[in-house]
Amino acid sequence: MKKHFLIGLLACLLISAPLSGCSTSNSANNNSSVSVTTGDTEKISNITAYVNLNNNSTEITGDSTGISIDGNKISILAGGTYSFSGTLDDGQIIVDTESSQNVYIVLNGVNLSCSNNSPIYIKNANKTVIGLADNTKNYINDAESYTFEDNSDEPNAAIYSKDDLVFIGNGSLEVNGNYDKGINGKDDLTIENGNITVNSKGDAIRGKDSLTITNGNITINSGADGLKSNNDTDKEKGNVYIKGGTINIISAEDGIQGENIVTVDSADINITSGGGSKNANSHTEEMPPGGFGNMMNQQNNNDMTPGNDTNMPPAPPQSNNSSDKTTTDEETVSTKGIKAGSEITINSGNITIDSCDDAVHSNNNLTINGGTIEISSGDDGLHADTTLNINNGNINILTSYEGIESETINLNDGTIHLVSSDDGINASGSSTSNAENSPAGPGSPMSESSGTGMLNINGGYIFVDASGDGLDANGSAYMTGGTVLVCGPTNGGNGALDYDNKFEISGGTLIAAGSSGMAQSFSDTSTQNFVSINLSSQPANTIVNIQDSAGNNIITFAPSKTFEALTISSPDLKNGETYTVYTGGTMSSDSKDGLYSNDGTYSNGTKINSFTISSVNNSVVQDGVTVNTRGPGGGRGMGGRKGMMNMNNN
Repeated sequence: MKKHFLIGLLACLLISAPLSGCSTSNSANNNSSVSVTTGDTEKISNITAYVNLNNNSTEITGDSTGISIDGNKISILAGGTYSFSGTLDDGQIIVDTESSQNVYIVLNGVNLSCSNNSPIYIKNANKTVIGLADNTKNYINDAESYTFEDNSDEPNAAIYSKDDLVFIGNGSLEVNGNYDKGINGKDDLTIENGNITVNSKGDAIRGKDSLTITNGNITINSGADGLKSNNDTDKEKGNVYIKGGTINIISAEDGIQGENIVTVDSADINITSGGGSKNANSHTEEMPPGGFGNMMNQQNNNDMTPGNDTNMPPAPPQSNNSSDKTTTDEETVSTKGIKAGSEITINSGNITIDSCDDAVHSNNNLTINGGTIEISSGDDGLHADTTLNINNGNINILTSYEGIESETINLNDGTIHLVSSDDGINASGSSTSNAENSPAGPGSPMSESSGTGMLNINGGYIFVDASGDGLDANGSAYMTGGTVLVCGPTNGGNGALDYDNKFEISGGTLIAAGSSGMAQSFSDTSTQNFVSINLSSQPANTIVNIQDSAGNNIITFAPSKTFEALTISSPDLKNGETYTVYTGGTMSSDSKDGLYSNDGTYSNGTKINSFTISSVNNSVVQDGVTVNTRGPGGGRGMGGRKGMMNMNNN
């Protein structure tokens, strides 16, 4: 529970010596008590002086020896605690003390503007703490142009600090940065509580060395980045830590950006960046290079065959990142939701992102240990250049170009729902191809490729609705546990499963449905049985039911889109057992994402065929459907193209 300190005015000496631009008084000036809610580490006590701002004359009560007044410029020259109230239409509060001294500024109902510089300018101090007095409203406004000292380009924010800066208190603060930034700290900037609104032409809140938020209500409308820490000269700095609070960000560029690390432990965060996903670049299709690979079946007279496909998913958007690699010298704008140069870790919290570019993007590693995350993205939902780990949490990607992308993806637990216009989950390692040496040349069915991408599924619940490849490994994939449902492409140029080297399953349940043209099944080196089912084109929501010889339901699944091919693996597919596949009909039990529980009654289905498991790899083919098998490896989907084109969507 937060403590409140009432600071009483005990004994004040009347300062009779006049100061330029101000007057002094021993009157209470309604400052006889000030209440400031303490933060996690800081508190306000023993006020040194009260300053009542006034356009005509500024009054000081208390010890004014640490304050210098020059017109409407108030300078704090000594450590202490100073409470400000009142209005100053064109003036400044400047902190310029010895480097070892701490300064505490209480904003107790302040309306401060400056026409040519930063209204609050902290030039020098060990640390400055700004306390927002409880139940007060405070306003800090700068102008659209500054007059600088010498040849300096500092300050550049309505509240500017060259040293450590901390905000505490439950009062409200509105900062309008009309020149550039709203709040800018060149060392560590910490917000421990407060109701803070920042409207800025440039970045809203920046702590160069670090930005830490432990509590408070923060509202941002920024013409550049929302929250930012960007020290790029010290690899230990440039970090954003969010440990609590409610944060709402509308930013023209990145919502949250850390040059090094971004960590979210607990917070309610809502981000709209770059105008949101609706503002994403349009995507233009290109046919991918590489072979057609293992096609599970190719139907005669089927309008879903590759040659007749007219609904290929779009090609990747151009990168929107000014700090990352680009193919031209022209600087572009990054419009990601949360971005870090090295590591992003999300441990808990409620996060909603609507981003023009990637929603969550790390140039190295991304780890999600918990929390609830809802994403609408114009590009990737979750992206890491190197490794992406999901250990827990509830993730819902409503719209994306690619849902989850990284070179290595480890899905260990949690619940994931995603919708993508291209690949759902893409382990996008670099690829090599012997297509040039193929007798038919590049892009032919005889060409082969291999990659370094790695997809590991060890647990959790995953539902993928992908217009491109459902699960795409530009390398290899392994599944040891969990439940995965894929409603894959309806076009013949992609598959529900797509991999270069192998896809081994040893545990869990995976059901992948989609078109047949580029469909792949699991590798024969798998240790859990699987079945490939090839059908004529089936309407969306058609049930596929598998029963054992005793009539027990083993799998009942209704894909949400038109489909022709399914790959199913389950621990319930036992060696030596005979199973029958049915389509259509009804199921009396409840379903989730098209997967029905087995305790219901299935009826009125059409028998397709039966199979007896004598090996790990099994197949069922509907009468009249032709199956073409062209070897392991298979065709590359859009993710493979993206990797081979070296498109750095960072």
